Amino acid sequence: ESNIMPPLINLLANAEFDIKKEAAWAISNATSGGNNEQIKYLVNQGGIKPLCDLLVASDARIITVALEALENILKIGERQVAETGVNKYADYVEEADGLDKIEQLQVHQNIDIYEKSVKILEVYFSAEEEDQEITPAVTDQNTSRRCRYSGAPATVQSCRDHQLLQRNLRIC
Repeated sequence: ESNIMPPLINLLANAEFDIKKEAAWAISNATSGGNNEQIKYLVNQGGIKPLCDLLVASDARIITVALEALENILKIGERQVAETGVNKYADYVEEADGLDKIEQLQVHQNIDIYEKSVKILEVYFSAEEEDQEITPAVTDQNTSRRCRYSGAPATVQSCRDHQLLQRNLRIC
């Protein structure tokens, strides 16, 4: 059973897109029923980075599959917080540029992707977001994070409100 994971992760990272999709489905399915040790093995084999890389795909379904797999991994990481004081898997997602990609998905056209990305951010990265609301994050350009829709200083909630407003205006 564990011998299948390294080739799947390799395909997820390096194959043509159609094959990456199949590998992503297989890995996502494994995360949905995997126990702590199986998820740990997947993570130790380098499974987080290629999942994060799929978050910029043009295929909405595969983005959803990658988000579901990452959420399942983060859930297992949350169980370890009592022992270690930190969700190491959330740190690995951030190191793989996954946090930035998930934040960008808050403005995705697909409502399911939007909702799942917001949920992941609120549940697994909320402490960082709360810190940003209290003290604005400063970038190299010495500017605060801004809402894509209004240009105003952004929090998850304010940007979500602007996104919903934009969607409603398009519907009317």
